[in-house]
Amino acid sequence: MKDVFQAVKLTDRVYWVGAIDWAIRDFHGYATTRGTTYNAYLVLAEKVTLVDTVKAPFRAEMMARIASVVAPERIDYIISNHSEMDHTGALPETLAAVRPEKVFASANGAKALRAHFHLDGGVTAVRDGERLSLGDRNLVFLETRMLHWPDSMVTYLAEEQVLFSQDGFGMHLASSERYADELPQDVLRHEAAKYFANILLPFSPLVTKVLAHVRDLALPIRLIAPDHGPIHRRDAGWILEQWGRWAAQAPTGKAVVVYDTMWGSTALLARAIAEGLLAGGAETVQVMPLAACHRSDVATELLEAGALVVGSPTINNTLFPTVADLLTYLEGLRRQHLAGAAFGSYGWSGEAVGRLDAWLKAMKVDLAAEGLRTVYVPDAAALGLARALGTKVGEAVRARRAAT
Repeated sequence: MKDVFQAVKLTDRVYWVGAIDWAIRDFHGYATTRGTTYNAYLVLAEKVTLVDTVKAPFRAEMMARIASVVAPERIDYIISNHSEMDHTGALPETLAAVRPEKVFASANGAKALRAHFHLDGGVTAVRDGERLSLGDRNLVFLETRMLHWPDSMVTYLAEEQVLFSQDGFGMHLASSERYADELPQDVLRHEAAKYFANILLPFSPLVTKVLAHVRDLALPIRLIAPDHGPIHRRDAGWILEQWGRWAAQAPTGKAVVVYDTMWGSTALLARAIAEGLLAGGAETVQVMPLAACHRSDVATELLEAGALVVGSPTINNTLFPTVADLLTYLEGLRRQHLAGAAFGSYGWSGEAVGRLDAWLKAMKVDLAAEGLRTVYVPDAAALGLARALGTKVGEAVRARRAAT
C-alpha cells in the first residue's frame, strides 16, 4: 500500500501521515457535510516520533504513508495529544506493529488510554511545559485541559516551529489539499466557524486563557497542524484571531429565527417576525426551518449572532420534537449574550410557547418580549403581533450592538 498512500512533506523533518474520510456525515450529532480528515504526523528526528494516530478503520492507510518515508518499526516514540477514538482508534494495533520505546500523553490522557484500551504497556505522563529531547530535535508539551476533553494537550516542535494542536484550530473538512491557504476562503471560514460553534463554544473562557498563554510564551509558529482539516501556514495568525473573536461571544446585529411547523401557521409567524426584526434594527435575519436545517447549522449561525427567536407548534401538550432536540443541543453549547423571544401557533392547549420561554431563560437568553401564542392560522391581527414581537427583539439587538 505504501506505493498508493504517500506521506506529504511539511518541513524537512515533518510529514503528514493521516487519512481522509470522504464519507462521514455525522460526528456526535454534528452534520459533517464535507467529511473530515484524521491527521497524524511523523517527525524524523534521531528519535523518530509519531504524533497522534487515526480512526481505527484508517490504520492501514496511515501505516502505508509512514512506510513511504521510513520503516514503521523505526518509530521510537508515539505522542497522544488527545485520547478521543478518532485519534487513538488505531493506537493498539499500531503499538503492536511498531513496539515503540515509549508512549507519551498528559496525565489525564494516560488514564484515558488505559481505560479505553486496557494497554499492557505503560503510558508516560508529561506535565505542562515539560520538554522531551528527540536527540536533534525537542518537543514541548502544553496542557489544554477541556479543549475539548480533560486529557487535551498540544505539542510544539521547537526547531521546526510546528504546533501540533490536536483538535485546536481544526475543522471537519475532507480535502485533497493539505494547507488552508489552498482552499476557498469562504469554505475555510464556514467550516472553521462550524467546528468552533459545535465543539469548542462551551469552553470559550478556556479558549481565551489558552490563547493568552500561547501569546505570553511568544512561540514562533511556522505551522499549526491540527488533527482535523487543513494545516495552517500563511494564515496561522488568521485562525488564532478567529478563535479569539468567537470565544468572546460578542453580540452582533444578526438575528436567527428557528422553528418547526405542522400546517404552516408557525412558519407564517416566523416570516412576520423576520420582517419586524429588520424594522427594529437587526442588520440581518437568518430564518431557519428545522425541516430544512440541521441543528449544527443553527449552532453555526448563532456563533455570530445577537438574537435567537424560537417557534414551535404545540403537540401532545409540549414542544414539537425537532424543537426540543434543537434546544437540548444548544443548551449544552452555552452560547452567551443573546436577546430572544418565543412564538408558536396552537389548536386547543398551547403549552409550547410557555415551555420555550422557560427553556430560553434557562439558557440565559434575555427575553426581549413576552412569548406570542396564536390559535390555528394567524389572521392579520396575529401577524401584526408577530411583527411587533420581531421589532422588540430587533431593537434589543440594535441596543446590544451599540453597547459593544
